[in-house]
Amino acid sequence: MKGDMKRNRVLQDNERRQKWLQFMQNFHPEINPQTLHLMDQFGFVARSLAHMREQSIEEAGLSYAQYQVLMHLFFAEKMDGRNELNPSEISERQGVNRNTMSSFIRNLEKNGLIERRLDPNDRRRFNISLTTDGRDLVSHYASDHLAALNQCFSALSQTEQENLFGVLKKLGDHVTLVRQQG
Repeated sequence: MKGDMKRNRVLQDNERRQKWLQFMQNFHPEINPQTLHLMDQFGFVARSLAHMREQSIEEAGLSYAQYQVLMHLFFAEKMDGRNELNPSEISERQGVNRNTMSSFIRNLEKNGLIERRLDPNDRRRFNISLTTDGRDLVSHYASDHLAALNQCFSALSQTEQENLFGVLKKLGDHVTLVRQQG
């Protein structure tokens, strides 16, 4: 009986998928059914990975975007030998606009994780640096965050990961081209 219920759900899912495809074909009759399946699967994986990365730092009380600000500052400090970045540099590295970055900076400063200092070369600007608490937070959560990512992608062999990267790169390049044309 339990197997019959599962089989019925699968049949219903297939029937529902077919109805969805027919519905979508009303808008674009030439749509490739595989395109819709790929979008559904790609969306599911993207949402799941985003949720997982948020969970990996949830205990810190930060959004992933705020955590990324700290990571950019930490990277600049450790790898570039720069103890400070200006908000425009952080915005560019993170791919967000300046207003969004200003909000992140205010919240991180309020939480004592970063400091602002006037730029000694241009008193109209300021620079951002990590506090000891900010540095400690990044050090503590980076390992957990990377372990969670590693665990997710461990389902794929090294070759599969390389193939996936190649396919996603190709798709990303094409999407960029389509967006530029549109």
